[in-house]
Amino acid sequence: MNTSERREKIFDIISHSDAPVSGSALAKECGVSRQIIVSDVAALKEKHDIIATSRGYILSRPAAVTRVLKLIHSDEEIEEELSAVVKNGGRVKDVFVWHKIYGKIEAPLVIRSMMDVAEYIESLRSGRSRPLKKVTYEYHYHTIEADSEETLDKVERALDEKGFLVREE
Repeated sequence: MNTSERREKIFDIISHSDAPVSGSALAKECGVSRQIIVSDVAALKEKHDIIATSRGYILSRPAAVTRVLKLIHSDEEIEEELSAVVKNGGRVKDVFVWHKIYGKIEAPLVIRSMMDVAEYIESLRSGRSRPLKKVTYEYHYHTIEADSEETLDKVERALDEKGFLVREE
């Protein structure tokens, strides 16, 4: 399989998956090293909206609607926050903070299910890193995706009821 055939296969796998596909899984499927996959995905990103998450690569699919919410809570409440979004029909697209020196700092999350929530929480518990909200005294933003404005309203109410939502004055 040559480079262009391999890249076409990688794109096909990612575009037909509902969950992130790891670099290791792609490497095994294509019979190359993970580093080759990283290089191939970088090239594919020039033409396609591929997102690299902590769980693998996924093709960005536009949601029907999105809303940015400002939130605050403790580290112990991260699972409760993400679960409230997913259980009410939303998807967490990303997390970002506004740093007074560096500006907007963001990271894709792509949390669509309770399994995604569990995997994300496990990655935090492993100690590999700390939540991004730590650099802004727990304040952070999420872009929430959903299939309707009504669903976004439901997600926002659930987060507000838990005391996580920050209302801008």
